[in-house]
Amino acid sequence: MPGLADFEKYAEMARGLGAEHAVVLAAADVALDGRAYLKCRYGCGGWDRNWTCPSAPGALKPWEFEPLLRRYAGGVLVHSNDKKQCHEISFEVERAAYLDGHYFAFSMSDCALCEECTYPHAPCRDARRARPAMQGMGIDVFATVKKRNLPLEPLASEDAKPQNWYSLVLIA
Repeated sequence: MPGLADFEKYAEMARGLGAEHAVVLAAADVALDGRAYLKCRYGCGGWDRNWTCPSAPGALKPWEFEPLLRRYAGGVLVHSNDKKQCHEISFEVERAAYLDGHYFAFSMSDCALCEECTYPHAPCRDARRARPAMQGMGIDVFATVKKRNLPLEPLASEDAKPQNWYSLVLIA
């Protein structure tokens, strides 16, 4: 299994692509908490409105995700002030890790690929690059980010600034 130091090149890549921050972390440092799913289910205005939501048919649930997370060595936590940029960077890092032989590399990011999701009326337009949000998998994003001393505070409104978006690229 690769060491975490081997993942630093992916963090450097993310920063080179425009990430505000990108840090390597061990899978054990990803904070799981079922309450994240609870807030996702009952606090998100996007619940049951997109293909990457845990409410979508066949979507992985947090209790199914936890044993999978433990199979990863770690990954790269990506921070951007732009949601779409964060998604794009994490997908590029995932792709690079995959091409380097880490074939189970997997990014999680609030999907920002389409202006409007086709859910549930038509199949996902970009299912190859669509990814679930960390909180939908039961990850406590606040606790995970705070362990790395990165910026993240609750916002009073959806248009408050600065926006701090995070993605996680898991690497086996």
